Amino acid sequence: MDFLNAIILISNFIIVPAITYGSQLALGAIGVTLIYGVLRFANFAYGDLMAFGTMIVILTTWYLQSLGVTFGFLPTALLALPIGIIVTIAISLFFDKTVFEYYRKKKSNPVTFIVVSLGLMFVLNALVRIIIGPGDVNFMDGHKFIMKAREFKNITGLNEGLAIKSTQLITLITTVITCSLLFYFLNKTKTGKSMRAYSDNEDLALLSGIDPKKIIIITWVIVSILATIGGTLYGLDKSFKPFTYFNNLLPIFAATIVGGIGNPLGAFYGGFLVAFSEITLTYAYKKFFKYLLPENLEPNTLIQFISTDYKFAISFAILVIVLIFRPNGIFKGKVI
Repeated sequence: MDFLNAIILISNFIIVPAITYGSQLALGAIGVTLIYGVLRFANFAYGDLMAFGTMIVILTTWYLQSLGVTFGFLPTALLALPIGIIVTIAISLFFDKTVFEYYRKKKSNPVTFIVVSLGLMFVLNALVRIIIGPGDVNFMDGHKFIMKAREFKNITGLNEGLAIKSTQLITLITTVITCSLLFYFLNKTKTGKSMRAYSDNEDLALLSGIDPKKIIIITWVIVSILATIGGTLYGLDKSFKPFTYFNNLLPIFAATIVGGIGNPLGAFYGGFLVAFSEITLTYAYKKFFKYLLPENLEPNTLIQFISTDYKFAISFAILVIVLIFRPNGIFKGKVI
């Protein structure tokens, strides 16, 4: 019985949250890796692009709710998601046309693009803060829990309860569907194969008749979809705060590089690796070991590897270690 309690405890505080957080990081990391693979620069504005897309979803959600429109037991934000995606696509294409295209024509080096993306990062961040404010916004409605801890205890008779939020299940299902469709598109469709060819060898792709303008537009469309979905899922599961999305840029980049920058499948797995690392290393295992160890060996301290205050230091450490020992990532990088 104590062993089962320990398993439920770990599931409740590590496994389920890490799968949810990993799904959100995976969507962000795939977006970053696509930009790097196709457009060949690290987009530091991506976190704030996620914040912008989520903001549009929130504003649309509030408008729908003012009209009395809801989605039943599901979050109304899911109904607003298509509007958020469309507006995010529009602003991404606008920035590409007015900013990035100029530097592409000048054949600017990647460092220039990084500096430009930093400028756009501040623009998007300011825009979001001016429109919706810098504070926390909770826009989750519908049923909050699929399973409550107390209900689980009553059913199983265990001391520990397993709580599963509806947003956690929505996040997992949405991520699986989104990534499955994306990987099918990249590997099975003519346009997806063209994107891979353009990423692998731009000159050879041009000689093969691939239209670079079309590839660039499709890339921004896909990236905007991923940013809006990932940002919205993160906001529903926790809460929306613009600066949080800026902070999430570090674990997203860590996931991208761990998986092999330019490799979408690697970015997907990298998101989960970073999420499990952060949550596993910041969890206090005192209660867990109390269930497993004899009474005379029970710990008196928290048994915590690192404080939650330093959660992002874990992402930074992972980033540094990978860059030193395996700079191409776990999977081969710089390919789609």
